Amino acid sequence: MNVGQESGAGNGSTTHPSQQQIAVEKTAEALACQLPTTQVSDPKSTNYISLEMPKRKWEVFPGRNHFYCDGRIMMARQKGIFYLTLGLIVVTSGLFFAFDCVYLWEKVSEAIPVIGVLLFLFVISTLLRTSFSDPGVIPRASAEEEAATERQIEAQTQQTGTYRPPSRFKEVVINGQNIKLKYCFTCKIFRPPRSSHCSLCDNCVENFDHHCPWVGNCVGKRNYRFFYLFIVSTTILSIFVFACNVTHLVLRSQEEGSFLEAIKYTPARYPLLISIKI
Repeated sequence: MNVGQESGAGNGSTTHPSQQQIAVEKTAEALACQLPTTQVSDPKSTNYISLEMPKRKWEVFPGRNHFYCDGRIMMARQKGIFYLTLGLIVVTSGLFFAFDCVYLWEKVSEAIPVIGVLLFLFVISTLLRTSFSDPGVIPRASAEEEAATERQIEAQTQQTGTYRPPSRFKEVVINGQNIKLKYCFTCKIFRPPRSSHCSLCDNCVENFDHHCPWVGNCVGKRNYRFFYLFIVSTTILSIFVFACNVTHLVLRSQEEGSFLEAIKYTPARYPLLISIKI
């Protein structure tokens, strides 16, 4: 009897949810009501997050320079004379190695071609370093600095009633000395001492010396030492090549018996043959 009642009670009873389950369900319903429901009728109108990388400084550079190798090489826009300089050095040195070095290697010393190669490589390296490096470009004023200058102009205009540009000079004290800084209206900055604006590259360059078309770049603070080494090494290479050419001609003349016969073994034979045919 008891067993039957217990089994009947077990079959007819229903399981009621606990208070904890009821609270969890109510919390989930409340969160679902708070979430915004968006309906997109047109997929093209959906705004997607742009994954485009921000541009680097050299990509938005305001000057007239050209950049290569991901911004590692910086040159001026006029590069034709630079290629002429590079070609003259390579061609003259190549003729020297092809004609004079071979003879002087056998007759004089094996050190002559080695010295010539070292000088040639040093000249090329200093030329490329001068041409490809930043000469010391001073960054232009930011938007905040330009806005400050414009406010200064507006304040002067309101006081005088007429337009007056900002002062072109600014006095600062450096090591106890008063130094005037000149204002650049293109770059919107007061340039440091010995700095100037290059009209070809459209940049203010620190310790600006000059714009050299032979190297295709400005000469300033950051590449002046390489430019100086290029000038000195090129002079030494020219003297070395000239001395070797004279030595070659003298020795050849003694062997062949005449100067004209010795010229046949030098690059000068080609213009000589052309002149004879003409």
